[in-house]
This record gives sequence, structure tokens and C-alpha cells, in this order.
Amino acid sequence: MVAVTRVFAARMAGLSVFGPDGEPIGRVRDVVAALSVRRQPPRVLGLVVELPTRRRIFVPMLRVTRIEAAAVTLTTGSVNLRAFTKRPNEMLVLGELLDAQVRIESASAVLVDSALEQTRTRDWQLTKLAVRERTGRLGRRGPTKVLDWDQVEGLEFAEVTGSPQGVQQLLSMFDTMRAVDVASTLHELPSKRRYEVAEALDDERLADIVEELPEEDQKDLLAYLDDDRAADVLEAMNPDDAADLLAELPEIDKVRLLEMMAPEESEPVKRLLKFSADTAGGLMTPEPLVVTPDATIAEALAMARNPELPIAVASMVFVCRAPSATPTGRYLGCVHLQRLLREPPSTLVAGALDTDLASLPPLAPLSELTRYFAAYNLVCGPVLDDEEHLIGAVTVDDLLDHLLPGGWRHSGLPDREPEEPTSQEAR
Repeated sequence: MVAVTRVFAARMAGLSVFGPDGEPIGRVRDVVAALSVRRQPPRVLGLVVELPTRRRIFVPMLRVTRIEAAAVTLTTGSVNLRAFTKRPNEMLVLGELLDAQVRIESASAVLVDSALEQTRTRDWQLTKLAVRERTGRLGRRGPTKVLDWDQVEGLEFAEVTGSPQGVQQLLSMFDTMRAVDVASTLHELPSKRRYEVAEALDDERLADIVEELPEEDQKDLLAYLDDDRAADVLEAMNPDDAADLLAELPEIDKVRLLEMMAPEESEPVKRLLKFSADTAGGLMTPEPLVVTPDATIAEALAMARNPELPIAVASMVFVCRAPSATPTGRYLGCVHLQRLLREPPSTLVAGALDTDLASLPPLAPLSELTRYFAAYNLVCGPVLDDEEHLIGAVTVDDLLDHLLPGGWRHSGLPDREPEEPTSQEAR
């Protein structure tokens, strides 16, 4: 039999599922797709398969190697045998989507089927919808039409984006999503709904999301929040991101919010605002990993293990004389994470220093930064003042953020969403 790249969900119900060696596993009972608040075809996450024992399990689409007219074949690899439980950000195509009331060209219709189609990246999406129009005052059944997903109205999950319970449903969806994906979704929402979501999020989570929003959305959201909440969110943001945002505000608003922030949070932001945004001083984070020379390798590794630390920042530990907070005492050198992992834990970091790595001046322009990271194959580099004090570190992700064109986060993101937050394979 020939494997297909498009199949209608209703026709998959009851199909036999076989393992790679031809052994029978069970039968298809439903198709699991990811909810989406954007007008784009939802991604198919996997299948609900009923075992001979009547237990229903989740099989990720990554495990499906062939879909044929009479059977589904799985590739090698383990499958979680725990009983299937639907997550808040998932829907069952057969159990929940079919028979939904929809609209086509302002006419009432019923959704009778949905097509799964494999994309060029070998992902599966719900791309086509089979709908039957209701005609006449009695709502008689009309002919069935197969339309693209975006030609059918009423399936943009209006119950999520427009109902009184919508915020809680959105929060349930967002709970398993990365901040960048939440930001991309918020960008597509109406302003009213975006504000409601912002009000429901705690300061730390909102700060992570605001950092990933386009500049105009950032300013709009900050203007909506009352000054106290706006200052709290700015405090929770990374200082370099907070400085970038404040730099775009009118001077009177910037000064007011800085005054409302806690002094220990506003001080590093004020230092960053002294530099142009396209220099090392404007791009750097003022909170790199810093230890004194009498610290041990174990202590340095413990700091790098902090899960709240950005990956690029955790890649390098800087060794300086006291004080350890920027601007530090005299800069002595750095220790790369790979070197830390190869040294005995009780060894002092002073014995593993890289003293040859060039540093960056705070006024270094983007062109110099680009050459620096390319030449040394780094993801993080030290920024020193004229007196050899460490004042911060530039990371390659912040450099790329300024080199890429505006709006790249939402125009250049891949269509597929990450597997981990939505796939039940990770359960």
C-alpha cells in the first residue's frame, strides 16, 4: 500500500495500528491537535490509540511512519503506555471538532470532517475542512464543501479569545508554552484580550513575555499598566531589556518609572541607559556570573546551574577582585564552562583562568562586536571600563537581536511550535 500525505480524520477512526515489525498494537480512536488562537492550521500532535486491553494511550506523530488506507504504521522507539489525558491546550478532532457549528461566507454550516496533511517539514497539520452548508429556513443539509482552514469562520477558538472564561483558557494554554511563543500569540490577540491576559499574569511571567514582544507591543502594554505595576514588571525584566524598553519612552515617562523602581533594580538600568543601544555598553547585561579568585570550581558551577540564568550568560564565569557586583574590582580573567566541567571541584578558579581572551570596550560598535564573537567562537564576552573593572557582558543573543530586522520574532519564526511544551510524549 502507498503511504498518503493527506487523510481525513473521520476515515482514520478504527484504523489498525501496527508496530515496525508488523505486530498489531491497537486501533485509532481520535486525533489530537494543538489549540491555536491564530488563523493558521493547527498542528497535529498525535493519535489516541486504543490497546487490546481497552486502555487509550497517546502516540506522538513523530512515531507515525506511514498512514495508509487501511492501517497506521509506527516507527521504532518507545511509546508512553500511560492512559491518555487531554491537556488544556489540546483538542480532539473527532470528539470535539467535528459537528461544530461554523460559518462559510456568512452562511451557517456544520463541520463534518478535517484533513490531516503532511507539510514539507514532515509535520502534520489540519489544513482542510469538510463542511456541509445548511439551507432554507428549516436548515436542510446542503452539499459538502472542502475548504481551507482560514476560509471557515468560527474556528479561531472564539470561545478562547472572546468568552468570559477566555482568559483562564488562555492561561492554561500559555502555562506549557515558552515565553517567545506566548508573546507571538499575544501579538495576534485584540488589545482588550491582551490587556486581560497581562492583568492575570504574575510579574515574573509577564516580564519574560514582554521581553519577547515587538517594541510597539511592549510600549502599548506598559502604557496600559498602572505605574506601580509597570515599575514592578520592569524590575523583573533583565536590566538590558528594561533599558531598551525605557529608552523608547518619552523622557518624562522614563524618569517617572525609574524613580518608582527599587534603587537596587534601577541602578544597573540607569548605567545601561548612558550608552547607545548599538554599542557593547548598551547591549551588555550588568549581571554576569562573577566570582572572586578564592572561589572554588564547585562554587562557580553552582552559580552556573541557576535555572533562571540565560544559557549564554551561564557559559562563562568572570573572576574579579571584590566587589563582585558590577562595576567590579579589578578584572583578572574568565573561566569557560567547559573548563569548569573538566577541573576537580575543589580547585580554585584562579588556577583555571583564561587571561588571554580580549575584552570589549563599552563603546565598541556592532561591527566590532560581530567580528569579536566570530573570531573567538564565543556566546558571551566581558565588557571592561578604562580602569579594568568589569561592568557587564555582551551575549550573542542580544547582538543578534539588534542585527536582525525589526519584527523578526514574528515574521521569521517557524510555523511549527516546540515539541516539548505541547507533546504528551514528554509526560
